[in-house]
Amino acid sequence: MSAAAHPKVYLAGFDVFRGDAVERGEYLKRLCREQGLEGLYPFDNEVPGGLAPAEQAAQICQLNLAMIRDADAVLANLNPFRGSEPDSGTAFEVGAAVALGKPVWAYFEPRGSMRQWLPGDEAGRDADGYFIEDFGLPRNLMLACSWAGCSASVEEGVAALRRHLRGASGI
Repeated sequence: MSAAAHPKVYLAGFDVFRGDAVERGEYLKRLCREQGLEGLYPFDNEVPGGLAPAEQAAQICQLNLAMIRDADAVLANLNPFRGSEPDSGTAFEVGAAVALGKPVWAYFEPRGSMRQWLPGDEAGRDADGYFIEDFGLPRNLMLACSWAGCSASVEEGVAALRRHLRGASGI
């Protein structure tokens, strides 16, 4: 990443499933521009028409992975989605970024540690009898121990990621 270039940030999250996904993507990219970053939103990819659903899914996967490879960092929405945990696709993208050595900045509404906010019994087991992680972390240890930092909102996260990248690169 050169000092003259705007660092590229892959915008990971379940935002692509929102009814206003395109508008949300434009908002996220605007937040990035305001911080001197270039936001890469999955809907920026062009998927060819006429593909079977499984072929279309494979194409989207490959295009998103290419975006992550091209990015300098990932900003990940790790709010709960369809349950108590972050979106599984977003968790995969975070893992891919970490494996590629890309810094990941997470954002989510703070609720304390997993043990504090996930419903469980006195022994720390959930309704299905599984132990709830009790490391004092707000998300699963594999996420929480691999991100560069986390913020309470996307707005705070974009600014914090810019500061992190500026400090890491000396820009």
